[in-house]
Amino acid sequence: MLALHPQTAEREIRSSSKEEDMRCIRALCLVLWAFGFTSTADELREQALRLMAMTPLVDGHNDLPWQLRSKFNNQLNSVDLYTLDSTHTNIPKIREGRLAAQFWAAYVPCATQYKDAVRQTLEQIDVIHRMCHKYPDDFMFAASSEDIMDAFAQNKTASLIGVEGGHSIDSSLGTLRTMYQLGVRYLTLTHSCNTPWADNWLVDTGSDPVEHKGLSEFGKRLILEMNHMGMLVDLAHVSVDVMNQVLDISKAPVIFSHSSAYAVCKHKRNVPDDVLQKVKEKNGIVMVNFYNDYVTCSQTATLSDVADHFDHIKKVAGSSIVGFGGDYDGVGRVPTGLEDVSKYPDLVAELLRRGWTEEEVRDALGRNLLRVFKDVEKVRDDLKDTHPDDVPIPLDQVQNSCRTNYGYPDDHNAAGTQFHSLSVLASTLTFPSLLATFM
Repeated sequence: MLALHPQTAEREIRSSSKEEDMRCIRALCLVLWAFGFTSTADELREQALRLMAMTPLVDGHNDLPWQLRSKFNNQLNSVDLYTLDSTHTNIPKIREGRLAAQFWAAYVPCATQYKDAVRQTLEQIDVIHRMCHKYPDDFMFAASSEDIMDAFAQNKTASLIGVEGGHSIDSSLGTLRTMYQLGVRYLTLTHSCNTPWADNWLVDTGSDPVEHKGLSEFGKRLILEMNHMGMLVDLAHVSVDVMNQVLDISKAPVIFSHSSAYAVCKHKRNVPDDVLQKVKEKNGIVMVNFYNDYVTCSQTATLSDVADHFDHIKKVAGSSIVGFGGDYDGVGRVPTGLEDVSKYPDLVAELLRRGWTEEEVRDALGRNLLRVFKDVEKVRDDLKDTHPDDVPIPLDQVQNSCRTNYGYPDDHNAAGTQFHSLSVLASTLTFPSLLATFM
């Protein structure tokens, strides 16, 4: 082993000491950065929670009622929403997420169209009402903008109903009005199937045929009748032609209850920029969907990816048209960081980190939806002295083997007509002559 020259040894010691000092400095900087980052994140979350205590978070779409149907056949006695852990939504998660108002989806599949869609939809409306009755300390049924604020003041989640899919009304304005009386406050015009009066979003992919080039004449009358009764028109799931036609003819603002920005993810369930601008002109709202496939057009997504949709909608049409439409319990894939309804404050904090002002955040939380709701109610009140539309859809547009045609010209079905003719004949003939008729 060679001995180092004294001066060389001294240089080695100094060099080793400097390297050690640099390592210590780098480690200290890393600790300080991490502390600062954590401190900033905590501050943003606290700011988010403070804003959510001032303004109700209103979400446009949650499919928990369908989970109750799928898992329990709507037997609420078989489920406890305090302990249910197989869904995105339960009461503890709602509390943690500061979810102040929720439009619960009364959804039934397109397979029920022309069959038992109305019955099954009524059962979903019923289970939402029963959910509110079973958990009165947590849920308050709501049917107006004022109800949302009343529930918020009582620290309860305002529970509203949206019917997801025009097939649920069986092309009947009377059925739609009846559902309104039961508390339904929006109708999604289509789901993933055409109705006899509107084309759905799959038309734009080419996988469903164009049937109406948007809305039929009955479909256009239905929009005006929704204005008349004060029901929000929901354009999630419709074709672009339907979007544009409704925005042209509706007397009230419209909503997209759970759709995102097409420019960020080119999925046909999302909203193109030119439609975003028309929604702005109409004073409507687009409530951002969290489904991975609509967020990134892939099976994976993050909370930051969802925030990109908020940013884009704000850039194109302003913060006044954006809201939250998570689609929880209606989708199989949700972003990392938004695993369930408890995570809303983290998304709000991310918007603040990106430079959204407190006023813009409060708009997105609930003020935009409340404004739209109030405008729809005002249009209803302005039209209160006009008559409801009671002209039924033309028979040839809905006639099928599962539907009778009472009320239309020649309104008796075949069996009824035959029975009626025999009754008239029997009243005019003696028994022998009647018997001869059949010989």
